[in-house]
Amino acid sequence: MESIYLMPFFIFFAAPYIKQCREGDSEMIKCFIGAIHHLRPYLAQGIPEIELPSVEPFKMEELTLSLTTGPNGYRVSLKDIDVFGASNFTVRKMRLSDENRPFESVINIPVLRINSRYESSGVLIILPASGNGTFNGQLEGVEATVRGRTSIKEKESLKYLHVDALHVDLVVRNIRLLVKNVYKNNAILTQAINLFLRENGMEVFKVMLPQLRKKLAVLFMSIANSLLSHVPLEAFYLPKGQ
Repeated sequence: MESIYLMPFFIFFAAPYIKQCREGDSEMIKCFIGAIHHLRPYLAQGIPEIELPSVEPFKMEELTLSLTTGPNGYRVSLKDIDVFGASNFTVRKMRLSDENRPFESVINIPVLRINSRYESSGVLIILPASGNGTFNGQLEGVEATVRGRTSIKEKESLKYLHVDALHVDLVVRNIRLLVKNVYKNNAILTQAINLFLRENGMEVFKVMLPQLRKKLAVLFMSIANSLLSHVPLEAFYLPKGQ
């Protein structure tokens, strides 16, 4: 059931995916965190009425990695990337923005799974390693620290929150990487690549991280603004005493 409350000249409908917080709540941060957690199943399914697609999986176009140095260094491009598990998050803490500081949230995700195509070139462990196949990754114990700044936009006499900038830092406890279906079913090359990934998984993640942070920041900001642009700021709150 959608809840309705009156404000001067407007009737605001709190959609099912919006959990409202009461104005002046002494535990407003706790309420905001609860409201974000309330969104999880809707993010997993998508919200068609505001044209927000499901984040299961969320998609990235390409990551390009230089994994060894030299003129024949081993280089990998990951393409058509699907990432699963992002909706299973928990906001561990939150700080609201003010004039001097951005907002900050620390988010924990138990597991992120990555499926993609890959193309590679160069030499790996003395083996020519040019080819392609499928790439699978599992990031365990993910902690994302999200910082950003917001502003208020006005449209048709209503106020909307807008995320202007976002920065994402990622830390993972453990990482598992694997390739399959390697070009021409080359068993020796498959074993060599997987040995390299198994022994150097965290180093590969560090190479991946700068691009991953930027792409996640763009993605998270797009999701946030898709939601916020459709819901007036006032609709997030219940008036005092109601």
